[in-house]
Amino acid sequence: MATIVVDDSENLERAIKRFKRMVEKEGIVREFKKREYFVKPSTTLHQKKTTLARKLLNKKRKPEKKDY
Repeated sequence: MATIVVDDSENLERAIKRFKRMVEKEGIVREFKKREYFVKPSTTLHQKKTTLARKLLNKKRKPEKKDY
């Protein structure tokens, strides 16, 4: 859980920026969006397979760098 302690002398905008960075670092928003609705396990598996296939295809298409 992301919590911050704000001092009396600290600027509020700076504390908000710190909080936003902490939330982003912990991946809270990403996790919330992932759990926003139910996705069947078979759909998740299919998506992982297609993503892997696309990555392999792109890697195969890229010309290899040659050092001369």
